[in-house]
Amino acid sequence: MLHIIWLIFIVSAFIASIYQVVVLGQVDTFSDVMQAISAMAKLSVEIAIGLIGLLAFWLGIFQVAEQSGLISKLSRVLAPLLTRIMPEIPKDHPALGSITMNMSANILGLDNAATPFGIKAMQDMQTLASDITTLTNAQILFLVLNTSSVTLFPIAVFLYRAEQGAATPTDVFIPILLATSASTLVGLIVTCLVQRINVFNRVILIYLVGIFSLLFAVILYFTQLAAEEMALQSSLVANSLLFSFIVLVLVVGWRKGLNTYDLFVEGAKKGFDVAINIIPFLLAMLIAIGMLRASGVMDVAVDGIASLIGLLGFDTRFVDGLPTALMKPLSGSGARALMIETMQFHGADSFAGRLASVLQGSTETTFYVLAVYLGAVGIKHSRYAVGCCLVADLAGIITAILVSYWFFA
Repeated sequence: MLHIIWLIFIVSAFIASIYQVVVLGQVDTFSDVMQAISAMAKLSVEIAIGLIGLLAFWLGIFQVAEQSGLISKLSRVLAPLLTRIMPEIPKDHPALGSITMNMSANILGLDNAATPFGIKAMQDMQTLASDITTLTNAQILFLVLNTSSVTLFPIAVFLYRAEQGAATPTDVFIPILLATSASTLVGLIVTCLVQRINVFNRVILIYLVGIFSLLFAVILYFTQLAAEEMALQSSLVANSLLFSFIVLVLVVGWRKGLNTYDLFVEGAKKGFDVAINIIPFLLAMLIAIGMLRASGVMDVAVDGIASLIGLLGFDTRFVDGLPTALMKPLSGSGARALMIETMQFHGADSFAGRLASVLQGSTETTFYVLAVYLGAVGIKHSRYAVGCCLVADLAGIITAILVSYWFFA
């Protein structure tokens, strides 16, 4: 599936480039596309190199945590849920712990920790695969949850809105959480249906009710805070929890009589190899994305949607925010730039500016996540993972548009 989408990206960029040159007279388009290829090739290496230190550090910490037995204890928090939605993972398997850590880091918005934990989870689940070149059901569901995961503190969006002069930068907080929650829930349900997992299992329902109740409580508390105070408190909570975890791991390992230094170094050595193995996968995906942007495919898609919506007689105001929605699954930095551009052109407190902010916070960079995680374990056959991830993205986009009309129209 992924190789077909990759080819479609490149062929679409080629056709769009021909259209730009022949019909619109944009003779520099082919040059722009080739420059985009060079830029993305450089970026793929820079990303991988940037990951080396983080991967080495967190894999080192994880090595100590596993040997001390701490990860197996932490995994018990979500084990009843994970063993039901991922039945092929045995109880007490190391994968449950790394999945728990990844999901916790994602919820707290700690991307620098979530990626190493996610890679470790993919590697742990890979040990259960009968075919190491093909994604397992558990890995697919894990990817869907990652590309649609709820982040409680979308602080970057608030700060960008404040920079652009928004009167109340945090007014998009609840819409973002509603949209990203819908994305996660739809992604979970669709994937479970494909895998024939009973989502109405009593344990699953209890966990979902508990998780969304906690989410609602967090919403109630943080909606009372100003943007600066929210940023301060969320950063304090998230980073203090992470720092506490690091200290806890090392202290527990020491009390168990382990040589925590040697264990850390042993685990950290794996970080370099993992980061280097990611490069070819990142290179392939980022080049295709760069070609799409430079060839004008995004503009053609947005204009086409606007024309269709107009012909059907529906409100077309949401179309101004669509570039951010279409770019987010492809490129986080590209979507961020489009969000800022939308706020600058229409105003931070305009409908389009708020919608772009909600869209930025409600979906994930799906193809980047797939490239990194599949590359980390050398997966060649993604099966139906891309389809399920994109369905979750679509649910997030549609919900973002609907709740933006509800809150801001």
